[in-house]
Amino acid sequence: MGVFQMPSLGADMEAGKLVEWLVKPGDAVHRGDIVAVVETQKGAIEVEIFEEGVVGSLDAELGTTLPVGAPMATILADGEAPPPAEAPVAEEPPPRPVEAAPIPAAPAPMSAGPAASPAARKLAVERGLDLSALAGSGPAGAITLRDVEGAAQPAPAKPAPADAMAEMRKAIAAAMQRSKREIPHFQLSQTVDVQKATDWLSARNATAAPTDRILLGALFMKAAALAAGKVREMNGHYGADGFAPAPQVNLGVAVALRGGGLIAPAIPEADTLPLPELMAAMKDLVARARAMRLRSSELTSGTITVSSLGEKGAEAMTGIIFPPQVALLAIGAPRLRPWIVTGGDGAPAQIEPRQVVTFTLSADHRVSDGRQANRFLAEVDALLQAPEAL
Repeated sequence: MGVFQMPSLGADMEAGKLVEWLVKPGDAVHRGDIVAVVETQKGAIEVEIFEEGVVGSLDAELGTTLPVGAPMATILADGEAPPPAEAPVAEEPPPRPVEAAPIPAAPAPMSAGPAASPAARKLAVERGLDLSALAGSGPAGAITLRDVEGAAQPAPAKPAPADAMAEMRKAIAAAMQRSKREIPHFQLSQTVDVQKATDWLSARNATAAPTDRILLGALFMKAAALAAGKVREMNGHYGADGFAPAPQVNLGVAVALRGGGLIAPAIPEADTLPLPELMAAMKDLVARARAMRLRSSELTSGTITVSSLGEKGAEAMTGIIFPPQVALLAIGAPRLRPWIVTGGDGAPAQIEPRQVVTFTLSADHRVSDGRQANRFLAEVDALLQAPEAL
């Protein structure tokens, strides 16, 4: 028997509000199944379970705010019986006072509304339910406690958009303050000639259906993921026991939300995905992030993050690392610049107009120094000179 607990959905999370159960007692669950929806300062997050078994009981009520680590449900192993319920202790009735012979009373008038047990009436009041709208399963159609418990509850009130955004800004501020306070950042920048990448992409997209076209950002993401796999000091987490390099590259993608705010869910094993699959994963992740329908693992599994300004915007930027990660790659918008191009076969160098992009790496000095950071940027540069191999 195991206990499913409120997970930590970010370095700055202390508690979450349970807003929806997607399983019920008796349901079989498997690793990766979404079992609940929890509301945090970052929005509504779909919570996954990472064990196999059967739901024995749901131990947290909807609408309850639970601290990280609080029990939410009991999970039984296959074939395991739930623990026997404790028998209620019978209370002795109080001594009955000696009374005079009762005087027969007139029959009590019929109460208005449907017949229901006192416990059912009490719970209906607490939940704001109208008893007349419920079907009773008791004798003569009386409404029982079970009928009220099984009735649909009013949806929990959602915070106003302005309030939700204010809460998200608080969460972002807390995480970034922690990052700047605890992580000794250093930055390196490199401007990369991406003309070969843009030319190859234009030729590739010219014959592709609109839905199959790839954005320049996908090439940058793939190059960053491959470079992170080669320079292990940039890919992993720093915790109480120091740096732990990650066995795979789960690439965090910084997503700007339409109402303001920033979130960085991760694409698992991004370095192994072909470009079309990586492009599809990016589209899906951005759409769900903006709809506030992310999964818990996507918020906690990132090993390095990329933040891009897109194809329009500032020429360069520096980023703040998302703890417990140890590196963040910030990508400026492409610019057409005069560039010295070295000729092949002994041909003289020439100045040509070329598309260039400035990449700025923020790294954790507890884990790496300029040598590893420089190697990472050099890998990104080299990979983008052969876009057809990405």
